[in-house]
Parts: sequence; C-alpha cells; structure tokens
Amino acid sequence: MRPLSRYSRSAAGLVEWLLRLATSLLARALDMPAPLVHSTGIFVFAQVQAVESSVGRTLCLMHLARQLLALCRRICRR
Repeated sequence: MRPLSRYSRSAAGLVEWLLRLATSLLARALDMPAPLVHSTGIFVFAQVQAVESSVGRTLCLMHLARQLLALCRRICRR
C-alpha cells in the first residue's frame, strides 16, 4: 500500500479538527457536554439510517411489483 501523501494527511487532520470544533460549538450553544452531543449525533444518524433503509425496502420497485402480483392473484382466485 502507498503511504498517505502529505496533503491527504493534512486534509484528514483539518477535517477532524473542524468536526471537533463544530461539536464543541454546538455543545456550548446547547449547554451540554461535548461527549453527549457526539453520542447523540451518532444515535440520531443510526436511527435515520434505519428509517431510510426500511422505507427504501418498502418502496423498492421489485417489492411493490411482487405485492401487486400477489394482490392480483388473490383477486382472480375469488
């Protein structure tokens, strides 16, 4: 593997520093400890991902087509 270039390491460091700054500023604005803000953000992200994946599975075209075919079969059998 190729080692990271000097610029990509500094960019990664800059992004990490900006995330810490944003977390601390938000924590100060909400008057909460920074670790609590960080943990809450991770929890919210996980919940949003779970909702998006369940809605995505429900609205999948193949899934909807299978449901429509099953409904048509039930109606035709009556």
